[in-house]
Amino acid sequence: MRLVICPGIHDPKLTDCFLEGLSEVWGNVEPRQNTQTFHSVKIFPAHKHPAFSAIDIFHFLCSQELAGESLVFVSFSAGVVGAIGAAWMWQQIGGKVGAFIALDGWGVPLGGNFPIHRLSHDRFTHWSSAILGSGGESFYADPAIAHLDLWGQPQTATGWHVSPTAGIETVAPTTAAEFLVHLLKHYGVQSVV
Repeated sequence: MRLVICPGIHDPKLTDCFLEGLSEVWGNVEPRQNTQTFHSVKIFPAHKHPAFSAIDIFHFLCSQELAGESLVFVSFSAGVVGAIGAAWMWQQIGGKVGAFIALDGWGVPLGGNFPIHRLSHDRFTHWSSAILGSGGESFYADPAIAHLDLWGQPQTATGWHVSPTAGIETVAPTTAAEFLVHLLKHYGVQSVV
């Protein structure tokens, strides 16, 4: 599995912080200076191309020599819009999508024949986004945090891991980073560094 990160419209340093937060929880605590050192991860350059552009993300994927690899998408905010379209296009050319994870993709309908998960910065976003496709397990921050903090500091975003099991929703306390690492390991991602 190859991890593909689709950031939103924000300072690229927040994506560095996001990956450092995941790495910290994963157990890879080696300090990183920038996202260029995360070799096993493909990061769409949203600071150079529109984060919401599915075609730009798709062209990026095609330029990365990923043929035959199953992709796990992790997207944030406006990046969710582009990433879901790129995931569908990737499948149209015969590519595999192992899972799709959306952080604060409020208002973005999510659907596909691959596992989908949502993370939200507050309970309202979690509830209102679920109307447009909630997928499987999900997370929401409680207490609510700022939108950008979900991306920039996932290891400090405490909240609830929501699991729909046999029609009954159960919750367990966790952080956004712990929840993401749980999902990534479940889908076979080996590392975030």
